[in-house]
Amino acid sequence: MSIYLALVEPGNETTAYGIAFPDLPGVHSAAEEADDILPNALEALQLWAEDEDMPLPSDMAAIINRDDIREALATGSFLLAVPFTGGYRNEAIRFQHR
Repeated sequence: MSIYLALVEPGNETTAYGIAFPDLPGVHSAAEEADDILPNALEALQLWAEDEDMPLPSDMAAIINRDDIREALATGSFLLAVPFTGGYRNEAIRFQHR
């Protein structure tokens, strides 16, 4: 299992929560309710993994040290750990290289 960090932009009465993955540019999702953030983030990872190779996730320190992430965190966004257990197209190859 890998843990990917999602950057969550808080929603309000008129906008949904925004979900983005610093390790996966272009992978985004949204959630109308807070309870839907994790399931929607996981679905976004699964959909990405159907067509693309999943890179190894960065550790938290590397992500937090990014200027864009620090700026987002300072304005109310937060990080969410999203567990990902599969969906690698090249899982057997990745296992051999570990």
